[in-house]
Amino acid sequence: MTSAADARLLGRLRRAGCVFAEDELAELRRWASDAAELTAWVDRRVRGEPVEHLVGHVRFGDLDLAVGAQTFVPRQRSLLLAKTVSRLIGHRRRPVVVEPFCGVGPIAAHVAATHRESTVFATDVDPEAVRLASRNVGIGRVRCGPGLSCLPAELRGRIDVIAAVPPYVPESAADLLPHEARDHEPAAALFGGGADGLDHVRSLLAEAPDWLTDGGTVAVELNIGQLAAARTAARAEGLSPVCVVDEVSVVDEVGDVVTDGDGQTALLVAELSQRTPV
Repeated sequence: MTSAADARLLGRLRRAGCVFAEDELAELRRWASDAAELTAWVDRRVRGEPVEHLVGHVRFGDLDLAVGAQTFVPRQRSLLLAKTVSRLIGHRRRPVVVEPFCGVGPIAAHVAATHRESTVFATDVDPEAVRLASRNVGIGRVRCGPGLSCLPAELRGRIDVIAAVPPYVPESAADLLPHEARDHEPAAALFGGGADGLDHVRSLLAEAPDWLTDGGTVAVELNIGQLAAARTAARAEGLSPVCVVDEVSVVDEVGDVVTDGDGQTALLVAELSQRTPV
């Protein structure tokens, strides 16, 4: 494409309200097979389709993950969860990590790529998400089913870290979502259920103790306004919130959650204390 042609495409994206028009055009150009496909993709982007759905990929850290039309696109803010998982398993030999509610499997893919000695599994109820996650994480590592119930039975009591980005948006907050999410991503991957959006989080916290090893950890991405309720739910299941800090995060005033720099996204990190022998 000539610079003049690029300028015309960039102008169209800007007029359509694309805040990061330069970055979006660069990503479209990166994957387009030719000028005609690039122009066609810009046409569709102007009509509101997400860039990631157009090109079939999303950059997540150092990984290019496969995504598909009508699948949830991993957010860059979830890199905080991926980095936190790396810290949690850094001292463990051959750790076992599971990502329930995985979508296309960004956390599991990150762990599989950066901790090759680990055992990694992921689960999701959406068959299309499972298909794409299998491409990103590895064949045989992704199971179709809710929560942890579809995992191999031999993992029970052996998991070191359960890391998840469950659907957690309350239905009442639907109007606050970007139109790309409302129009092009499945509602089941966005809305968490219940008045506070935490139904899936609570169900995961209830399941987790049976699957975690002694000292195992659950790390869950949430909105910062949901942390108090999530913390209460974790403690009710025998999970103790702990503090994990890295170079891109801060700890809230309670000292037991990790909060991303955007001021809205946070992690609940909760540990299973050693079981009392029966």
